[in-house]
Parts: sequence; structure tokens; C-alpha cells
Amino acid sequence: MLSGGGGILCGAMAEGLAADGSRVAVLDLEQDRAEAAVDRIRRAGGEGLALKASVLVRDELEDALDKTISAYGRVDSLVNGAGGNHPKGTTNAELPFFELPEDAVRLVFDLNFMGTLLASQVFGKVMAQQGEGVILNLASMNAIRPLTRIPAYSAAKAAVANFPQWLAVHMAQEYSPRIRVVALAPGFFLTEQNRFLLMEEGGELTDRGRTIIEHTPMARFGEPSDLMGTVRWLLSPEAAFVTGVVIPVDGGFSAFSGV
Repeated sequence: MLSGGGGILCGAMAEGLAADGSRVAVLDLEQDRAEAAVDRIRRAGGEGLALKASVLVRDELEDALDKTISAYGRVDSLVNGAGGNHPKGTTNAELPFFELPEDAVRLVFDLNFMGTLLASQVFGKVMAQQGEGVILNLASMNAIRPLTRIPAYSAAKAAVANFPQWLAVHMAQEYSPRIRVVALAPGFFLTEQNRFLLMEEGGELTDRGRTIIEHTPMARFGEPSDLMGTVRWLLSPEAAFVTGVVIPVDGGFSAFSGV
């Protein structure tokens, strides 16, 4: 199960996992995006299930769970990928920090953290009953090194990174040590949500984009495929003794002091 599976990063994860032979349930807020992702999976010879649900509505998540169980019989892994920022939660010359709208900040925090928590409750309960499973949260480099201008997103992703540490202990101690909870902290990948911050309309880097590249030792933005090796490892039995961790996939950004 991948929430946000119709997006760029999680869509690539869904396709990669399906290519490995996994049966993939793609959950997205927009039915068309979920179906497009599943169509790509099927055209490549994989098996997928398109599901429409908001990660902020428990009833919709439970309906998605019922359909997944009906189709596949169990849930082996959950990738909490739904999330994102909002322009009104981003400071700029016209919108200083002191005037950030409360509803925009709540929207960003709810989408990223509450969506992760609710999905973990709904799908994690099945894992508790099974006695095994993996929950993988999609955090962010902003959880480790918060960037300027995006306080709501940075705080929300910090919560998303902290949550698997708590949940890993809880699930192992209260239910089964074969239930693992981990997180990825991607560095800087171009998506539709951050493109306006990193790229000019003509394709040139913004000042912010240039600064990020200058502070990334590998000197580029990440490609969706760059995440797949770590995703495969964390979801596989090869990581059977790995839980409660946040793994950066960032081209060295978090290791570079700028000097």
C-alpha cells in the first residue's frame, strides 16, 4: 500500500515495487492519478490496485483497507507518502512569518503528520493482527536540516521523522518484533510541489535552487529512481533488524557543512 501513489516519487516507488513482483495498492486523493499509476504498472506487466481516499478521512482509509484485503488478502507493507507543502504556508516578501494563515499551517501539518498517523493506525492494525509488516514513512531532509521559508512543512516532516521511532518501539513491544517502522528522508527532488521554489519558468535555477545544488556534494537534484534501492532494502527481509531509523537519501546534503 502506497499513499500518495499517484505522485512523482511514490508513483516511481509503486512502479519499481511492482516490477519486483509485488502486488501494489496505489492510494491517492485523485482517482485519475491512482488509475494512471496502476495503468503504467499493468502495461509493464505488474499487478496494481487503484484506490481513491484522503489520508485525513479514517472512513475512506478503512474502505481502502477493505478493498485491499479483498483483492490481496493481507497488507505486508505501508508506504506513507502522501504529503506536501502549500504556497500559503511559505514565507516571502508579501507573506511574512507573522502573517502566515493559521489554516494553511494546519493544512500542511495535518496532511503530512496526521495523514501518516491515521494511515498507520488503519493499516498498522492489520499488521498487528498478522504479527508482521513494515511501515515506511516518507519524511524529508527538512526534518533534519530545516530550510528557510517553509516553517510548517519543516515542522510537519520533523514530526513524520520522529513518529516512526516511537511507533517502532510500540509495535515491537506491544504486538510483534516482526513489525518494523522506518523512514526515508529524501534530499532535494524536483516535484510539482517544490518546482516553483527551485526553478524559474525558463528552466533556470532560482537562487534557492542554486544554493541547494552548491550544498549537495553530488551537485544535482535527486531522480525518483535514486530512492528505489533504499526502499527495496527497507521493505525487504534484508532489513529484518532495522527499525526506528530515518535514512537520508540526499546526495550528501546532510553531511556537508558548507565549508
